[in-house]
Amino acid sequence: MFVRIVKLSFHPENIPAFLENFELMKERIRKSPGNCLLELYQDKNNPEVFFTYSYWETEQDLENYRQSELFYEVWSFTKKLFNAAPEAWSVDKLVSMK
Repeated sequence: MFVRIVKLSFHPENIPAFLENFELMKERIRKSPGNCLLELYQDKNNPEVFFTYSYWETEQDLENYRQSELFYEVWSFTKKLFNAAPEAWSVDKLVSMK
């Protein structure tokens, strides 16, 4: 399992637009080939900061999504709302306990 974690920081006045767009796009992102899970988190101490966790079968699946028209549509909208550069990590899931 391959996990992509992205930290997104927004101007406060842009948060509603981000959340509205995420709501519109989340099903399409989740249905991208190889995507197993999509989650959105908001920082408890700084409500301007969000994290997306997306689980992928392979790194190539993520790369295919990143080269897609859907990603272009999502990212071109979202990047206009930032108050800081986004950060991203690609990690391998080693253990999961429920």
